Amino acid sequence: MKMKKNKFQVSSFKFQVVPFILLLASCFLLPSCDEDDATPKPRAYLRLEFPEKKYVKYDKDCPFTFDIPVYAQVDNDKNYNAEPCWLNLNFPTFNGTLHLSYKEVKDNIGAYMQDTYTLASKHQIKASGIEITPISRPKNKVYGLMYDIEGNAASSFQFFLTDSTKHFIRGALYFNAVPNTDSIAPVVAFIKEDIYHFIETFQWKEDAASNSFAKAVHEKQGGGK
Repeated sequence: MKMKKNKFQVSSFKFQVVPFILLLASCFLLPSCDEDDATPKPRAYLRLEFPEKKYVKYDKDCPFTFDIPVYAQVDNDKNYNAEPCWLNLNFPTFNGTLHLSYKEVKDNIGAYMQDTYTLASKHQIKASGIEITPISRPKNKVYGLMYDIEGNAASSFQFFLTDSTKHFIRGALYFNAVPNTDSIAPVVAFIKEDIYHFIETFQWKEDAASNSFAKAVHEKQGGGK
């Protein structure tokens, strides 16, 4: 938003007693004679310096791999109800986190997709709109939907990816701050590029790796020794 220009311009100077008295009186009535315009000014936000886009491959004990930016950090979700391969992709510089939740598909992919839609739709109360975009990478068996949530919603971007038969992963972007579209918009746009890259580079591992993950889950649930 551009600052409002001063409407008052002096084209000539003629000293007259009456106008001078009126001007002097106005200085006592108005908040300040030094202000160019009493119109409220828009909020000013600090200019952010964004890091250079560079990525590295993330490949741990999960049935998938993807690229992450070098300025982000990945750690395991430490919530009490977290499951194996529930990850947090943290952006410390921007105080934001992409929460990733992985699920094995067992004839229940419809329920997972409905849950994702329900969770994204909950933000409609504060959102000014939700744009849904399909994801289709048949060569890598990666399919899904992206939910671009506009406005002052708590989560500004969500998505899910699946191979439609075995794997399902959901992502949700949150910031540890009160939502404010004007101030956070540049950051959201910057991180969205990283999420797009995440989706473009996301791959499911071969069955051998998936079986290893399934064994780890089984052991965690008390089925192994």
